[in-house]
Amino acid sequence: MTRKFLITAMVSLIAGASAFAQEAPKDMKLFLLIGQSNMAGRGKVEEQDKIENPNIFMLTKDLKWVVAKDPVHFDKGAAGVGLCSEFARDVFKADPKSTIGLIPCAMGGSSLDQWQPGKPLYTTAITRAKEALKQGKLAGILWHQGESDAKPELVATYPARFETMITQLRKELGAENVPLLIGEVIPGHGKHDEVNVALAETAKKTPNAVLVSSADLGKKQLHYDSADYRALGKRYAEAFLKMAKP
Repeated sequence: MTRKFLITAMVSLIAGASAFAQEAPKDMKLFLLIGQSNMAGRGKVEEQDKIENPNIFMLTKDLKWVVAKDPVHFDKGAAGVGLCSEFARDVFKADPKSTIGLIPCAMGGSSLDQWQPGKPLYTTAITRAKEALKQGKLAGILWHQGESDAKPELVATYPARFETMITQLRKELGAENVPLLIGEVIPGHGKHDEVNVALAETAKKTPNAVLVSSADLGKKQLHYDSADYRALGKRYAEAFLKMAKP
């Protein structure tokens, strides 16, 4: 094998790789994913979760766009299947000409106070969202949190504290009218039922917001299993599609 042949082969390989390289798509429908572990996802990655859709992207930890695959989040080593993948698939099915961009920012174990303006989780979410906005428009905000606030004194002040956070976040992202989806925590586990009452009040008082039910999901434990995450993702998508209609 001659040196000239090797050089030619290498050039061909590089050219071929460049041909398959994909730049970050433009005009994506972007979805900000915030909250704690049940937003990040803790389900086992199964075969059906490994099927990729070339029109659904996710923003990596180092702010790169790649085709989405589970786990979408990277908050902890336990990250796995979450609700966002099934959500994205269903939103795409409703508009097959679209491109979806997921902005994972959830952090397992985080409290609502850790998401207040000026705190690291809030600041990181704003930074990541603004980077993502270079490639599209924010179409929705998905929130799933409350397990860490399942204490009487925290439940009582949840709606007011959430309003402080979400009002500022929407303002910074120019997203005052963007649909906000607020998921219930798993019913029947600890003080979760009281949290769900507070989440319902929060959704009712927050403009352009809707509560997503967790009824019959979760088996009264802390985290959903993979099947329940997919079911919850479908519920989020259904709620979003109803809100997004003209």
